Amino acid sequence: MHMQRYSSAAMTSFIRNFLPRQTPTKNKNKVMADRLMENKKACDVFINHRGIDTKRTIATLLYDHLSWLNLQPFLDNKNMKPGDKLFDNIDNAIRNCKIGVTVFSPNYCKSYFCLHELALFMESKKKVIPVFCDIKPSELRVVNNGNIPWKDLERFRLALEEAKNTVGITFDSSKGNLSDVVTNASKIVMESLIKIESEQQNFKSFKNTPFTRVYRD
Repeated sequence: MHMQRYSSAAMTSFIRNFLPRQTPTKNKNKVMADRLMENKKACDVFINHRGIDTKRTIATLLYDHLSWLNLQPFLDNKNMKPGDKLFDNIDNAIRNCKIGVTVFSPNYCKSYFCLHELALFMESKKKVIPVFCDIKPSELRVVNNGNIPWKDLERFRLALEEAKNTVGITFDSSKGNLSDVVTNASKIVMESLIKIESEQQNFKSFKNTPFTRVYRD
């Protein structure tokens, strides 16, 4: 994969935001406080997945790899703790994330929570990177076993159609290598974040550019 070139301002800002910062040794209480504050920050990448299919494979491996790259990924069992409100935390993380990675799998569409998260991605106009794991886009359809309120059915169907028509990564667990798909997905995430940073820098530059009005007699 070829990385696109971006402005030096965008790259500098990206490096400043995501590369590790060396800090002096802190006491345990300070470290704990910093971690709590860190958890309140907006995440870079939200990993949407069906736990029974991919939590122990792609989802967790991708979370670990993105963390190793000094990004802030969100994975429910990694970022949430007992006592957290499920919908409040997840909905807030999606609305404040920069990118979503959706890992589609055979049991994905049977989950109300997976489809709710996907719909929220689309409604929030987030960029979504689909990973089709052991399933083809054409095989994805909303499964309503009576657990989906009628008001949500259309939301879910629209979101699923949009995701199916988005270019993604395909993975066959019987033939493919998990390391390859995780590395590939991470590269796309990094490239997308750099692009977002570049667009934000260009927008800021545009806003700060003085304009001269020309008046005609």
